[in-house]
Amino acid sequence: MSTVEQPLTRRASRRRPQRRRRVTVLGVLGDLLLTAGVVVLLFVGWQLWIGDAIIGAQFKSEAGALTEEWAAAPATPSPSASPDGSGPVEAPALAQPGNGEVFGVLRVPRLGPDYQFKLAGGVSASVTLDPIGIGHYPDTAMPGQQGNFAIAGHRGSHGAPFADLPSLRIGDAVVVETPDGWYTYRFRNLEYVRPDGVEVLLPTPQQPEVQATDKLITMTTCSPRYGSTERAIAYGVFESFTPRADGPPASLTTGAA
Repeated sequence: MSTVEQPLTRRASRRRPQRRRRVTVLGVLGDLLLTAGVVVLLFVGWQLWIGDAIIGAQFKSEAGALTEEWAAAPATPSPSASPDGSGPVEAPALAQPGNGEVFGVLRVPRLGPDYQFKLAGGVSASVTLDPIGIGHYPDTAMPGQQGNFAIAGHRGSHGAPFADLPSLRIGDAVVVETPDGWYTYRFRNLEYVRPDGVEVLLPTPQQPEVQATDKLITMTTCSPRYGSTERAIAYGVFESFTPRADGPPASLTTGAA
């Protein structure tokens, strides 16, 4: 007599049941630590990339609204313009701003047509750099003045206005817009210094015994982007001042990315 093959369901039913994994304190602690690590990584990613993009866009929007406000105001002839209209226009002198006081907007065409960040007095993180954008080192020259107009900005947080500072090319325009008009500088060179290299803020950078004869801009930021072992320093030389009554200068549209 032929044997009858047992159904697969009957066979499966004879298998020994799997043992359930025991829940231990160490196991729960390990799961919690793993979850916490993932949360921390997500938070860091938010802070470094997504957060910077959102805050940067907000800063640019605020700066754009400020320039529109200045453009809408009635234009008045610059008192420093030459009477016969010939020769370069003398840049009006600006007073030193108070801590956190906005006095201008920095625009760099090489870094994008929408690159615009507010400039304010002081370089403290809590008052100026974090909530506003770019800060001016107190008691350094103001835009267009003889000496060193020195400013600072974050490179890897809070909108990161100077994230791409090292990508500037020789001759790129660096423009400071104020209610009076536009101060155009031209990028000259980049160097890296130690975090305590404050000599870059001197009237003639790195030369304490030399009296200032040029009109310079010095832009400082951390290096590498998400570190602080060095400082990246970008220098520029003043080129011209354009009164608001004359309209935006050509430097805002040349050398754009």
